[in-house]
Amino acid sequence: MPTASMLFVCVKNGGKTQMAAALMRRAAGDRIVVHSAGTTPGSSLNALSVQVLKEIGAHLDGEYPKPIDPQLLSEVDLVVTLGDEAHLDAPAGVVVESWDIDEPSERGVDGIERMRLVRGDIATRVDELATRLLDATR
Repeated sequence: MPTASMLFVCVKNGGKTQMAAALMRRAAGDRIVVHSAGTTPGSSLNALSVQVLKEIGAHLDGEYPKPIDPQLLSEVDLVVTLGDEAHLDAPAGVVVESWDIDEPSERGVDGIERMRLVRGDIATRVDELATRLLDATR
């Protein structure tokens, strides 16, 4: 039975937020209901995001970039924005956290290695958040 619900938000909803959602589903199973959305969703998932998730047994099966659903936004327990480009006007009472995700491309790291580093940063944050949310419901 789910104990919490959350929404990951970025701009395109094709890479980092999809990755965060998949990692949270893997970490928390059905104990946390997880959604992801974009402020201006793209048209497809980032292929490297999909690939690096598969490397660790996580997946994005059936997922696609989605816009923010205002009804969902008002009902979740927590919203996490990834990166500083996603701007969100959350309804009163909705808790919003912002994660400044490491961007390896700023250091000249690109391709699959970049995505593995991004995955690592997000996975660490997701694991900490899952523990916090699950501990709060005990």
